[in-house]
Amino acid sequence: MNTLFSTFQIKNLELKNRVVMPPMCQYSVTKEDGTPNGWHYTHYVSRAVGGTGLIIVEMTNVEPDGRISNNCLGLWSDDQIPVYKRIVDAVHENGSKIAIQIAHAGRKAEDAETPVAPSAIRFSDKYKEPRALTTEEVKEMVEKFRLAVRRAVKAGFDAIELHGAHGYLIHQFHSNYTNKREDEYAELTRFGQEVVKAAKSEMPKDMPLIMRISATEFVEEGYVLEEGIDIAKAYKEAGVDMLHISAGGEGAISPNRNPGSHAGYMIPFARAMREALQIPVIAVGRLEDAHLANALVGNQDADLIAVGRGMLRDPYWAIHAAHELGDAIDVPVPYQRGF
Repeated sequence: MNTLFSTFQIKNLELKNRVVMPPMCQYSVTKEDGTPNGWHYTHYVSRAVGGTGLIIVEMTNVEPDGRISNNCLGLWSDDQIPVYKRIVDAVHENGSKIAIQIAHAGRKAEDAETPVAPSAIRFSDKYKEPRALTTEEVKEMVEKFRLAVRRAVKAGFDAIELHGAHGYLIHQFHSNYTNKREDEYAELTRFGQEVVKAAKSEMPKDMPLIMRISATEFVEEGYVLEEGIDIAKAYKEAGVDMLHISAGGEGAISPNRNPGSHAGYMIPFARAMREALQIPVIAVGRLEDAHLANALVGNQDADLIAVGRGMLRDPYWAIHAAHELGDAIDVPVPYQRGF
């Protein structure tokens, strides 16, 4: 029987446990050049020291105007590769695996002079009105994703994640709520499928591609879980190997669509996706209780468990969870006296 601290393998990615640190923006690029700094190095490496099986670097954008803010990460230049490689190497030295989330904020790019999107629809009054990408610009955007993935592979990451959730660019394309185009990209999953295929063209065949997806939308007019499953199927067919299941982020939450925020509130989405697609899934949503996380793996609701805010509070969450569950975990030798 699988547990939170049993091993997991997909393609050539071998994880020592099922604990995932999901992408969480740090907004800490003080030079505003998209390049990680000392904060990012400490942030990610400390979670490796803390026993996390898989660390996913926060939303890393394919162009400067694709960032949520100018303090966010990017991977649009080869000059940025060595700084990411330093983080990757240190995470590996401390026994964990590391992926990176490649993305574009689209209409949610707060500091872009003029954000871009599938259609010129503002996210809210607090955001700028975006400009609709031309057909040619959409194709150029696919190329930007491809080149960012190429750089991530060169930096030594163990897996790639594409951000297709939370109302960012890929999500904006595959949602009827935000995609009102009349060209070939009116086909909702076309852009996302092209990005998936472009990413796969740069990745070793034995490297897994993860996609984060909003299984359902929380606005009244948004797509529902059954439609989210169809969207995910299109991405699986294009080459996605594993899904990271979240929800919402595309607009104001409707009271009729609000699932709440209790522990495990997104688990039904992960379970449904796993059953429908027969593909490994990462579950999210207030899963920092070790016994709950362990039960979700044991009950086959999910394959991997992402602990976000809980791991912001505690870099050593995995070690503490293993001790709470009575499971064995390697504690760094200098820290063994503390356990």
